[in-house]
Amino acid sequence: MRDKDLIDPPVTVVISRKVKPGCKVAFEKFISGITAAAMTFEGHLGTNVFRPSSPTDNEYRIIFKFDRASNLQIWEQSECRRQWLARAESLRLEPARIRVITGLETWFTLPSSSPQIHPPPRYKMATVTLLALFPSIQLANLTLAPLLELLFLPLLVKSLIITAILVLLMTYVLMPRMTKLFSGWLYPKKRR
Repeated sequence: MRDKDLIDPPVTVVISRKVKPGCKVAFEKFISGITAAAMTFEGHLGTNVFRPSSPTDNEYRIIFKFDRASNLQIWEQSECRRQWLARAESLRLEPARIRVITGLETWFTLPSSSPQIHPPPRYKMATVTLLALFPSIQLANLTLAPLLELLFLPLLVKSLIITAILVLLMTYVLMPRMTKLFSGWLYPKKRR
């Protein structure tokens, strides 16, 4: 992992917006437009939209993901974004609530079936991370370490290669699946 990855990490932005009654159709058009606009910016990784759960609910949750905080900043400071937000002003009941998430919280992608926007408690994130990471490290030590021995690389370089592979594996393969597998425990439905 490069130093830049530590100071310019991937970032997720969770935006909650309450829409005026009768404005949902116009707000849906706004969401389509701003999502398409964001996709044209470098580093945009995707957008998830959680729509109101019932006809009386008026809250939308929009999640934007960027590969780097610096790319998010470019999007946030863009004239394009400013123009889109100006179009939505007349549709909202109150100012948007915005939350920026970095670090381990980004591994816990929000399940599409849940309107929950808060990351799970840290002990749950740590537990699921441990369940994914421990076997991965063991498997890497059994498979990759012997292969790297054949290359006669310094120990530090071998360790860097294994760590980089594990970070990519955790971020793009294991954690999305672990989050889905443990979604009932990570994001329990609130009891009424």
